[in-house]
Amino acid sequence: MQFGIFSVSDVTTDPTTGRTPTEAERVKAMVAIALKAEEVGLDVFASGEHHNPPFVASSPTTMLGYIAARTERLVLSTATTLITTNDPVKIAEDFAMLQHLADGRVDLMMGRGNTGPVYPWFGRDIRQGIPLALENYHLLHRLWREEAVDWEGKFRTPLQGFTSTPRPLDGVPPFVWHGSIRSPEIAEQAAYYGDGFFHNNIFWPATHTRKLISLYRRRFEHYGHGRADQAYVGLGGQVFMRKNSQDAVKEFRPYFDHAPVYGGGPSLEEFTRETPLTVGSPQEVIDRTLTFREQFGDYQRQLFLMDHAGLPLKTVLEQLDILGEEVVPVLREEFAARKPAHVPDAPDHASLLAAKGTDEEAVS
Repeated sequence: MQFGIFSVSDVTTDPTTGRTPTEAERVKAMVAIALKAEEVGLDVFASGEHHNPPFVASSPTTMLGYIAARTERLVLSTATTLITTNDPVKIAEDFAMLQHLADGRVDLMMGRGNTGPVYPWFGRDIRQGIPLALENYHLLHRLWREEAVDWEGKFRTPLQGFTSTPRPLDGVPPFVWHGSIRSPEIAEQAAYYGDGFFHNNIFWPATHTRKLISLYRRRFEHYGHGRADQAYVGLGGQVFMRKNSQDAVKEFRPYFDHAPVYGGGPSLEEFTRETPLTVGSPQEVIDRTLTFREQFGDYQRQLFLMDHAGLPLKTVLEQLDILGEEVVPVLREEFAARKPAHVPDAPDHASLLAAKGTDEEAVS
């Protein structure tokens, strides 16, 4: 089981002080958070991709490359790589390069994004979002596995004998998670390729999340990649913790009430009841997270959103200390004890390389 954090890179005013961090401060804060994640023993740091204010993560591979140079163990991922508006050729090249720089500590999450105007900014039509995602990923999948690609599709110019460089490290492409919160077509796509499916369920009730994950599991088995309960599932979540639940709620409430993504909707109490948001003690976070297995089955990756809603860096780093020291060690033990032996761990470069060697031996 992998535990980590993801950042959406929002630049949000702290409602308790009225101060808004600069873009430079926010970028440097993301780096500090990633370094802290490795320090406290987490497995994954993931960066979102946005091309509009109030977000700063427009170039995830630049950010992750810098973090790779300053870490030794952390898996570097994306919380969204926009498969719809990025050229698949550029994705293939950028992430293969990052793979080499990070000695394989790289995977990525494909997504369509949730900002409508980004499509025309990059010359795309939002009404073609699903076809773009399907066609672009099909090309990316081939670019990482074929030395010379001939390609003709609907949304980009043809390729003739094209080789993307550098080639994936050790001939093993980065593992891909397909992220979606509402599209069965994306769950189907993940299942077809035997890739991972990540439901970033931070705004959704369990009943909705369960439907897409169940669809993905059934189709994963249908395509012959293994049993349904062996499919690769990842989940989001957001937490805020203090020793006492009352202190956590009191401190987090103004951030919840005033953050653009939360404010003006359901109350904090309603939101924590209907979504994975957990505001309380470390034990409450442990108990709530363990229920995800009961709701969605055994899964491989849990990413928490920690640095959002205007929370100051000092507070986020305190949260990571609690997560790494008091929460994740217990979750690791509990999830490991409950996981059946036939359910795989999250793929990483080493396991994918070993599987490639086994497949080559079987063919020879």
